[in-house]
Amino acid sequence: MYLVDGTYELFRHFYGAPGHRNAGGEEVGATRAVLGSLLGMFEEGVTHLGVATDHVIESWRNEAWPAYKSSQGVPEELLGQFELLEQALGEMGLVVWAMTDLEADDALASAAAVLAELGSVGQVLICTPDKDLGQCVRGRRVVCLDRRKGTVADEDAVRARFGVGPEAVPDWLALVGDSSDRYPGLPGWGPKAATAVLSLYGSLEAIPLDGALWPVQLPSSRVASLRAALLAGRDQALLFKRLATCVVQRDILPAGEAALEALRWKGPAPSFPRLCERLESPGLARRAEEVAASLG
Repeated sequence: MYLVDGTYELFRHFYGAPGHRNAGGEEVGATRAVLGSLLGMFEEGVTHLGVATDHVIESWRNEAWPAYKSSQGVPEELLGQFELLEQALGEMGLVVWAMTDLEADDALASAAAVLAELGSVGQVLICTPDKDLGQCVRGRRVVCLDRRKGTVADEDAVRARFGVGPEAVPDWLALVGDSSDRYPGLPGWGPKAATAVLSLYGSLEAIPLDGALWPVQLPSSRVASLRAALLAGRDQALLFKRLATCVVQRDILPAGEAALEALRWKGPAPSFPRLCERLESPGLARRAEEVAASLG
């Protein structure tokens, strides 16, 4: 089961693929590239796939932390393709979770949680390089796939990257910070310190506020400064953990085996060729029909 971060794909192709303005002056290049890339997955044998997008970049997290990532500075030619991509994906016959109050990451985490509980699902692949989604990894049953690099991150890979298990990834990010999501973490808490302390206590809430109790291989002066930062910024760190934690909503998919049928690609809608005319890419419509026919 493949779950794709559509917003990431749009950004990736906007900056990595040639732009294209249609006859109406509309920039459509990234949308065309994303559709072509997903069709390539079906051509390679993928049968079940869902896509999560950020209908708008802002979410509840911006209200909780005003400095959180936003649409400020994002090119209009890219923002203008958000709704276009969602429409195109839907008309290509895909399940699309267009998120408003929540984010695409939350939708991916939600779908992964539902699918991982189904015995008929062998593996769930969350297609994103976003480190936040490391918290969703479960052994080799739920993994993250970086399609650009062709690498798969299972639970061992998450532990190798962060020094903690997937369940502690939000805690680690809360302490260290996340520049892409624009929250700073706590002063002085770098990756080494966060790994050392969290590997002992497992979560931010469980760390004793008396740093003298931390049996970590760090200089005593370093422990003292880390403790002082935690004492001063614990409430803020807990907020950062909340920002980093994916919100799971299990009603994102139908219950039971119906979830599998919902994600099985059955081919494009009759309106897809007209959408491809808008994109000035009739070849996409032909490819979609041919691939759907080959999948039966």
